[in-house]
Amino acid sequence: MTTRTASRNPFGALATGPRLPLVTASVFLVTLGCGIAQLVHRPLYDAVVRDAARINDGEWYRLVTGMFFQDGWAFGLVSNLLWLAVFGTLAERVFGRGRWLALYFGCGLFGQFMSYVWLNPVGAGNSMCVAGLIGALAAVVMVASRRYGVVLPVQFRVMAFAVPVLAVADTVVHDNHGLPCLLGMALGFLLRPRPVVSGKQG
Repeated sequence: MTTRTASRNPFGALATGPRLPLVTASVFLVTLGCGIAQLVHRPLYDAVVRDAARINDGEWYRLVTGMFFQDGWAFGLVSNLLWLAVFGTLAERVFGRGRWLALYFGCGLFGQFMSYVWLNPVGAGNSMCVAGLIGALAAVVMVASRRYGVVLPVQFRVMAFAVPVLAVADTVVHDNHGLPCLLGMALGFLLRPRPVVSGKQG
């Protein structure tokens, strides 16, 4: 396998998934709709937020709805949707739609559960889902040269190796984004796409 440098569009060299990020767009629109509904009808938030006491009473659906509503309200909605648009699109191009769904909702649900039992028992937001995508992308960047023959710019490699360090530090200070990010890295290694073999053998 020849090694090629990717500087103009770094992740483009790793993108083997669909060009149109339809899954990202769909989740984006659903999350946007939930956020607008929450802002228009504020009591809705109390019915869907991750709340350990309510979950203990059997309202387990809150672990799922907590991934679509925002405890940061308007600011949280806008910022989390921006992160989703950027990293969701990149992850869908790299991993494809099925793996994207597994990463996004698997890491998100894991983050919601760990927040419920340990880190942050009350809250909501899709940022832990996006943290999982970031971890998965970092895993692909780490193996890009060896597995895909793609040499990414040094700043991307530095950021990728900084991700697990920051995720551990995040968990130590009792924030709830570090663990789903670390799970995303582990799943990213397992679900990373196969190298594309190009050229003819003669």
